[in-house]
Amino acid sequence: MTDAVTNMQADFKQAIKDNKSSLFWFGILMAVVGAIAIIFPFAATVTANFMVGFLFLFSGALSVWHSFSIKGTGPFFGALLMGLITIVAGVFLVANPLEGILILTLTVGIVFIFEGAYQIFAAFEYRPAKGWGWMLISAIISILAGLLIVSKMPGTSLFVLGLVVGINFLSTGISMIMLSRAADEEV
Repeated sequence: MTDAVTNMQADFKQAIKDNKSSLFWFGILMAVVGAIAIIFPFAATVTANFMVGFLFLFSGALSVWHSFSIKGTGPFFGALLMGLITIVAGVFLVANPLEGILILTLTVGIVFIFEGAYQIFAAFEYRPAKGWGWMLISAIISILAGLLIVSKMPGTSLFVLGLVVGINFLSTGISMIMLSRAADEEV
């Protein structure tokens, strides 16, 4: 291995060791939230839709407000337009929850696929340290969850988003817990 890769792996392992307590407790929180979402998938799906909708409204309003402090016609109108588009997306998600759920479900499926790909990279960076396999398992679960979401559209969108988000949170939480537990043994 090159020195840069070896240093990057050592830095990654040290970061896990330095933050093992917060990694452990964040893992517990992720696992609990995941379990709740699995038990109540429709409620988790609707909650996700409204949370994203209101976040879009808030960030769009901030973008519109900020655009008035930008100098220059082009940048001003670009920022204003992006803020207004974000507000419209937020209004759409809040006012049309069923359609919003369908769009969000597809988006989350795609994000999970990319998240899993990143987790595979991270797992192999941490390898051969103890606990790297948990990251790899979480990556595979994320990719499979993303593929499941995308392949079952639109029929299952009312519950699959909440269920798959719950499974993803649960598996990510468990992988964080296992990494935090293995940190002392590795560095």
